[in-house]
Amino acid sequence: MTGQRRRGRARPPRQAEPRRPVRDEARNAAFDLLRAVRERDAYANLLLPRMLRERGLTGRDAALATELGYGTLRGLLTYDRIIAACSDRAPERLDPPLLDALRLGVHQLLATRIPPHAAVSATVALVRRRVGEGPSRYANAVLRRVAHRSLEEWLPIVAPAAEEDLVGHLAVTHSHPRWIVTALLDALGGDRAEAEALLAADNERPLVTLVARPGRATVDELVAAGAERARRSPYAAYLPEGDPAAIPAVAEGRAGVQDEASQLVALALTRVPVTGPDARWLDLAAGPGGKAGLLDAVAAQRGARLLASDVQPHRAALVRQAVRDAAVVVADGTAPAWREAAFDRVMLDAPCTGLGALRRRPEARWRRGPESLPELTALQRRLLEAAADAVRPGGVVAYVTCSPHLAETVVVVEDVAGRRGDLETLDAREYLPEADGLGDGPYARFWPHRHGTDAMFLALLRRTAS
Repeated sequence: MTGQRRRGRARPPRQAEPRRPVRDEARNAAFDLLRAVRERDAYANLLLPRMLRERGLTGRDAALATELGYGTLRGLLTYDRIIAACSDRAPERLDPPLLDALRLGVHQLLATRIPPHAAVSATVALVRRRVGEGPSRYANAVLRRVAHRSLEEWLPIVAPAAEEDLVGHLAVTHSHPRWIVTALLDALGGDRAEAEALLAADNERPLVTLVARPGRATVDELVAAGAERARRSPYAAYLPEGDPAAIPAVAEGRAGVQDEASQLVALALTRVPVTGPDARWLDLAAGPGGKAGLLDAVAAQRGARLLASDVQPHRAALVRQAVRDAAVVVADGTAPAWREAAFDRVMLDAPCTGLGALRRRPEARWRRGPESLPELTALQRRLLEAAADAVRPGGVVAYVTCSPHLAETVVVVEDVAGRRGDLETLDAREYLPEADGLGDGPYARFWPHRHGTDAMFLALLRRTAS
């Protein structure tokens, strides 16, 4: 009709399309890291840097992925106890991807500054996208219960009382297996306060430490590239942030990444006076090459030559990347091809449980059990025997482990030296003037809570004329 507006049929209201959860690359990287460690027994410290590069994660995203991945791996035991208290199913009965996501969420809630609502919502979104809708509702319920208390409030609930079970209390409170807590307590003479400080230090993020290989790079060069001069090693610098490989000296192999204690125990070997010639040096189990790189540089300055050996071809390949003048061979150190008494200095960085590097290798505490010790300590004895055979009378052997476990350190050295009768134990502390708190001697021990380094053991042995 004229003058009237024609009414059409009312349109139905537009249905909102379901929103797809946004992919959170940092959390997805951390989640994939947890899955790879569980499913493929991957090494987090090797896998994560590659993942970050491949996914283009830098800056804050890379830092978040690193904190979430490494922090969650360190805290597994504690977090599982808390999840068990907030769930109607034991953690081991949960679908593994769901459990890993829950662990990631618990770490965000209890050990980071991420607001609780953001930690819960981001984790639930991750579970919805990567695991499923039903599991996401379960995750939401569990994490909301977790968020009711702080970590300090949860620990008395999930950990045994120290008065009733000290080892169990420390294990849950600091997320270490019981056998490792016992070993560390023994290594520290039963001192509970020191053990607690060490366990806490194991859960802290370590400094990235660089080494300027002498004659090839300088600490001043590393400082100019953004590093800070280190406290002890004359060749060390700390990198507060960024990718070490972006520093030209590191990219060119003139510098590298190496813990400060690792640098110092290698330098201690070079400082012991030897009678007679000092031209032939040996690194008996050199992979992956940190100590070999430093020894090679020092040897070159003195007119000496290093032979670096490893039984694994892929580890020997890594050594070749770290050295410039050394000869590198693939050989079994327990049945070497070289002559006996052929070397003036011998480095033996023996394969071990790695209990001293738990800060850098966060999943290592869950990888081995005490059942691995007999095989390892037997190998350590055979290698130390071979090192003692390889050094000439008047020469010196450094026996090093990145573990403070008494069975891998004092017991091995005293057993081999006691049976042979041609090894004199030197006071290793005399050759490490940069550091105090190394123990009562004659061995030197570095500790995370005392020195800010890996826990490392050093024995220096001079071969005497038999």
